[in-house]
Amino acid sequence: MTIAANLIDLFSRTIYFASVTVENQRISAIARLADERIGEPYLLPGFIDAHVHIESSMLTPTQFARLAVVHGTVGTVSDPHEIGNVLGFEGVQYMIDDARNVPFKFCFGAPSCVPATTFETAGATITSDDIRKLLAMPEIGYLAEVMNFPAVLNEDVDMLLKIQLAKDQNKPIDGHAPGLRGDAAQKYISAGISTDHECFSYAEALDKVQRGMNIIIREGSAAKNFEALESLISQFSSKIMFCSDDKHPDNLAEGHINQLVKRALAKGHSLFDILQAACLNPVLHYNLNVGLLRENDFADFILVNNLSEFKVQQTYINGQLVAQNGQTLIANVQSKIVNKFNCSPRQVADFEIHTNLETANIRVIEALDGQLITNELQLPALVQNGQIVADVNQDILKIVVVNRYADAPVAVGFVKNFGLKLGAIASSVAHDSHNIIAVGCDDSSLCQAINLVIEAQGGVAACNPHLTSHTSHLLPLPIAGLMSADDGYVVAAQYTAIDQFAKTTLGSTLNSPFMTLSFMGLLVIPTLKMSDLGLFDGGSFRFTDVVV
Repeated sequence: MTIAANLIDLFSRTIYFASVTVENQRISAIARLADERIGEPYLLPGFIDAHVHIESSMLTPTQFARLAVVHGTVGTVSDPHEIGNVLGFEGVQYMIDDARNVPFKFCFGAPSCVPATTFETAGATITSDDIRKLLAMPEIGYLAEVMNFPAVLNEDVDMLLKIQLAKDQNKPIDGHAPGLRGDAAQKYISAGISTDHECFSYAEALDKVQRGMNIIIREGSAAKNFEALESLISQFSSKIMFCSDDKHPDNLAEGHINQLVKRALAKGHSLFDILQAACLNPVLHYNLNVGLLRENDFADFILVNNLSEFKVQQTYINGQLVAQNGQTLIANVQSKIVNKFNCSPRQVADFEIHTNLETANIRVIEALDGQLITNELQLPALVQNGQIVADVNQDILKIVVVNRYADAPVAVGFVKNFGLKLGAIASSVAHDSHNIIAVGCDDSSLCQAINLVIEAQGGVAACNPHLTSHTSHLLPLPIAGLMSADDGYVVAAQYTAIDQFAKTTLGSTLNSPFMTLSFMGLLVIPTLKMSDLGLFDGGSFRFTDVVV
């Protein structure tokens, strides 16, 4: 096979018209024919998502790949710690096995923090011995994000052992340290941690990159940091990468890393700086088995129509055409079902907060649209008939977490900024332990939404039992309570329907209510979060009371 196009050479930073010959999955020859030829398509290396949890797309690796290649993505740096928190070592093995179904360049990490903390109930533990076995596997290219940064700073023996195991294998170590700066950031970096995708301000990212860390600019379904960090692309082009981290199926159907490329071009950044972040830096940093448009490289590249629209016309992986003109050419292969779900249906009384007080102040989680961090608010409680209840008029709703691995008491708190006026939403996607998390306006709605998830053995649900028709929506996620085995485009359509129900019928004002909900239990992101064991203060790293 020979392709003639304007070749974008990221090493010489030049564009020229060339013929590229592919034989036996590799580029056998590149012949320069002329200067850049107007009107011809452009040939460039495929895009890499430098940090993603495939599970957050609610799709298997097979289905994720089918959607991603349409947008020019040829590979991912994938942390399987979501399924790891449910199924442990076997969950990571599941992702590797499923990924073999498709011609896509997955690089999986060994999850370093499963469970993320000791303040929640997870379905499994990944030990140092597991890490040693995983890092010896060829499919495991790095130690995945070290979320428990206090353990690094406090020189925890087990955490440092996991880091050393990665060093012994010469495999990179990913970071996760939101807000960490100064001497603390330096100690974290000096431990061997080389990336961070959690920077939510330019000042934080600048501090870290000046200390030698690679910054991965994240733009996912809930966490959106591109606008705050995009100026780094030109300032530190060799140290910047792009990622989605957590991207729901409807958003993945619309676009992927290609969207960040187009946005960066619109900001005026150099094409070569942008493509260095989108294509080159991840391959070099993680030593990915992905071609970069050189002779003898694997034939992993894309064709785009021009350098303004950047419309992906074709995607090739190992010389195989896997997407063309917006259509995936990867076969729809069925994935097997694995799960761990063991809890009984709940009763309305499980969500009640009783009090002898006539008035009280309560701690309320302030959710922030587009961010994973939260704030702590202290606000007057609404007390009715001896109970503290949701105050819908003030947008103070109940948030609850139900242990899905065993029957246990329900943890109940309050949250602001979800904007629901009616009903409740619930999900078994709840980072990182993936218990059932729900937000609702009243206890009966919470109970119904959660029981829908329990009956399905995993999924996302939205309901309003007070409506006379179309009272509920459910998207089942039977694989570990995280993923569907269905066609990715079908799942995307189902998710779009339930997302719209949560917004238009129930009134949520969030851009991505289910993604934001899933992060309300992520204890390693400050400030105030909900565990299945209670309300958690991420600043002091301890539980705290709902009533002040």
